[in-house]
Amino acid sequence: MPRPESPGPAGPLSTLAPPGWLVRTLKPQSSPVPWAAVARASVAMSLPLAIGLAAGQPAYGALVSMGALSGVIGDTADAYRMRIFNIAVPQLFGALGVTVGSLVFGHGWVAVGVVTLVALVSGMMSTIGAVASVSGLLLLLNSVVGAGLPMPGEWWLAPLLIAGGGLLVLALALLAWPIRSGIPERAAVAGTYRSVAALLEAAGTEGYGDARTAVTASLNQSYDLVLARRTRSHGRNPDLVRLIAQLNAITPVVEAAPAAHQCGVPLSPEIPAEVRRLADVVAGPGGATVPEPVLPEPENPAARAVDHALRHVTETLNDADPHGIVDVDDRLGRPAALRVRARRAARNVLLSSASWRYGLRLALCIGIAQSLVSLIEVPRSYWVALTVTFVLKPDFGSVFSRAVLRALGTVAGLVVAAAVLAEVPRGWWDVPVMMVLAALIPAFTPRGYGYQTAAITPVILLLSDILNHQGFGLVVPRLVDSLIGCAISLVAGYLLWPESWHTRIGDRLADAVADTASYVECAFGATEDPAARARMRRRLYRDLSVIRTEFQRALTEPPPVGTRAAAWWPLMVAVERVVDATTAARVRIRHGAVAPAPPEVREVAGQLRELAQGLRSSETLEEVSADFTGPKDSVLEPLRQEVAAARAIASPRRTG
Repeated sequence: MPRPESPGPAGPLSTLAPPGWLVRTLKPQSSPVPWAAVARASVAMSLPLAIGLAAGQPAYGALVSMGALSGVIGDTADAYRMRIFNIAVPQLFGALGVTVGSLVFGHGWVAVGVVTLVALVSGMMSTIGAVASVSGLLLLLNSVVGAGLPMPGEWWLAPLLIAGGGLLVLALALLAWPIRSGIPERAAVAGTYRSVAALLEAAGTEGYGDARTAVTASLNQSYDLVLARRTRSHGRNPDLVRLIAQLNAITPVVEAAPAAHQCGVPLSPEIPAEVRRLADVVAGPGGATVPEPVLPEPENPAARAVDHALRHVTETLNDADPHGIVDVDDRLGRPAALRVRARRAARNVLLSSASWRYGLRLALCIGIAQSLVSLIEVPRSYWVALTVTFVLKPDFGSVFSRAVLRALGTVAGLVVAAAVLAEVPRGWWDVPVMMVLAALIPAFTPRGYGYQTAAITPVILLLSDILNHQGFGLVVPRLVDSLIGCAISLVAGYLLWPESWHTRIGDRLADAVADTASYVECAFGATEDPAARARMRRRLYRDLSVIRTEFQRALTEPPPVGTRAAAWWPLMVAVERVVDATTAARVRIRHGAVAPAPPEVREVAGQLRELAQGLRSSETLEEVSADFTGPKDSVLEPLRQEVAAARAIASPRRTG
């Protein structure tokens, strides 16, 4: 993520320019179009409409398409096994939600109380993880729809049809599984190799920081995919063993990259080219012998470390059964059994103050929305609570920015919906229109929440019109309902909560600095445990990646939160450089440098812990001092310089 730009000098035009946080919020994210998901969405949402029209029951077809819409939103996983969980599990909660909502439809304040209780449960579920978050979302959304919209047929029919639509998306997503099994995991690991090649290419250049961030994200994705599949595999799976071995084998290359970068001299082009050749081998079906790499003679210890690491990777790829590299455990540890993880997640949700706090926050907003539409006549009032639900998702980003994007996206979507409802006659014309509109959802979703909202809005309005036959009259009420929902979210879900006005970046960064101190002690301690060191380094970079995501969220907030986040950003970069310098020093020791004395290690670790303590003491950067006494020719000297730089960032000179 690039460093936020500082504002320029004030002038006549600068007062008319939009604020920086709004520009960052509206900026579309760069992402390739997922063509397979586009095709699935188009077919899964238009086919039920065609079948419903052919059977003389267009309302039933619309309900199946609504379920398919939920499946399209959840169709984000690469691995086939993950798609089963990401799509199927939330559909069960969605069916439960529409059942509960239908049972209280028309019961006034009873419906308000039940939907509010569902909002509490949904909010607490959302803190467990990604699948639970989508499940909680569908539970609440379908409860709101069921409580606000009369469903055709018996009470059990609507849940069945909606769940069937989601399962249709899942069936289409799994069509290629028999012939593409394992390919997404191999592609992810190969992508990690290519990101490492880009990292080596950037060593010694200004692009190294961005390349390192990309490697961290790629490693996170690859380990998540491979280990998630391994959790559900019974017995020893040689393909999974090989993939984990290949991931672990690239770790020494990643560790050698900081040392190469510190040399300040770009590596020979043959080195990243060799890594890309190995990536092609990983992406292939396997079984081919990898020839020994032809690399230039290493000119310094850092290049020698990269050379040795690449030869180790070649040996791993040539090992048909890498037993011993990965046996019972791997460098991230064996994932816990699903039953144990489920019990732990349930316990954490029930005992976590953050879980209860968010659940109550969401329940308050939903309760206000449902009470408001019960006291004031609002046609199709369920849209108000739907807006609150979408805006107030904690793991979807900033509440403030999502409210702004929701309003803007709804306006853009209503323009398209108005044209469709005014010009396209209901009937068979709905099918080709739905094919086009549904395809836009997965195409626009990676661009950002506002773009996703703009794509989803006309689809929902078209399906609502098939169920209610209101035509163009749906447009203006939906806009009013959306604005009411955004206002409730901003006031009751944002302004009234003190935590909205404070960023926790300082606390999280302090935790990362303290963990870095432990990593320094582990890297240069008496106990030689490469696996433990690799686990600690991976956890550190994963934590820093999470903090980067928090920065992205905070930077879209208006002042003072966004301003404070921008002030913390240089220290975030400095902490990453400290971790890199630690790894680079460890690599130099492995290739002949003299190991530091224990007092030197304790001094660096102590300075880091003092910095962490200073960061926890205030939301602003407090003054701390750096005072190193170790020898200047020590292998830790570059690390000490990075620590001193981090402390200097956290101790700005006071002026005025």
